[in-house]
Amino acid sequence: MNYDYLIVGAGLFGAIFAYEANKAGKRVLVIDRRDHIGGNIYTKEVEKIQVHEYGAHIFHTSDKEVWDYVQQFAEFNRYTNSPVACYGDELYNLPFNMNTFSKMWGIKTPQEAKEIIDSQIKEAGITEPKNLEEQAISLVGKDIYEKLVKGYTEKQWGKRATQLPSFIIRRLPVRFVYDNNYFNDKYQGIPMGGYTQMIAKMLEGIEVRLDTDFFAEREELRGQAKKIVFTGMIDAYYDYCYGELEYRSLSFETETLDMENYQGNAVVNYTEYEIPYTRIIEHKHFEYGCQGGYGNTGETNPKTVITREYPAAWVKGAEPYYPMNDEKNNALYEKYKALAEKEEGVIFGGRLGMYRYYDMHQVVAEALKCARENL
Repeated sequence: MNYDYLIVGAGLFGAIFAYEANKAGKRVLVIDRRDHIGGNIYTKEVEKIQVHEYGAHIFHTSDKEVWDYVQQFAEFNRYTNSPVACYGDELYNLPFNMNTFSKMWGIKTPQEAKEIIDSQIKEAGITEPKNLEEQAISLVGKDIYEKLVKGYTEKQWGKRATQLPSFIIRRLPVRFVYDNNYFNDKYQGIPMGGYTQMIAKMLEGIEVRLDTDFFAEREELRGQAKKIVFTGMIDAYYDYCYGELEYRSLSFETETLDMENYQGNAVVNYTEYEIPYTRIIEHKHFEYGCQGGYGNTGETNPKTVITREYPAAWVKGAEPYYPMNDEKNNALYEKYKALAEKEEGVIFGGRLGMYRYYDMHQVVAEALKCARENL
């Protein structure tokens, strides 16, 4: 055997495990079926702008160990996620905060906002929510739900809100302060120069083979390594023997525009059901201090790059982005997990390998935990 570890997937989980294994003196081979490293956090430079090819990725955490860990591989900027929601001709700040409520109801004080929300919740009279719509109204009232939750959620999940289970929305953050910072986490930012160079630094000195399909070369690859770290779909690994797990997919429509500034914000959500995309991303605004220029250089960039993001049903062969962690799919995953626990020499990790929705900081924590347990 040529390697101690074969790592399937050059995304964040696989790259961290590879880095830790290499540091521990293990022989490592990383493969990925795509033609680039970085998985879904891959960024590509277009017109001197770092483009998030697979949707917006903002790193945020309150875990100092996780924050310090990623700082080894990149310098992070001061980007603060403050998305805007577009409903018809109206624009609202997210998350739901006093700027949102002031625009929606023409009020100024937290007390006024609380009274309106409480009144709408009381008027709805929902004591036991039977679906997502009833759950959301029982949390934030009718106005916020209809303008900022309903259409966006229905597009994201591909089902009407009355057809979705109530547990999908256990809570909706409502903040009675004038603060548009989406995340409450202590640390937040984006790697200067993009995520790809961060992953490249993790993989320095490690053999990486791109355009390599694990399933097409399974037997040959298995024979080359003592252990496998698999970050792909766990149901695909077992040839869907219990059936397919469900996912949501995405498609992206990216274009370069001959203008300095298209929408004035990195992320604008479109909350009406009739508009097919959920959001438009303007990538240059992820670079703190950009203001339509080249980051912090002060020079003007006459072009900008935008991406429209469309939710899509997942079918076999499409990219799986979000696990559908409802009761049915979680029960099916438990069957695959039981198979995985019996299998020697294979470690399953990441969103797809563990069939769990993880933010990036959670992936980092899980990868470090996995490395410590196995190395």
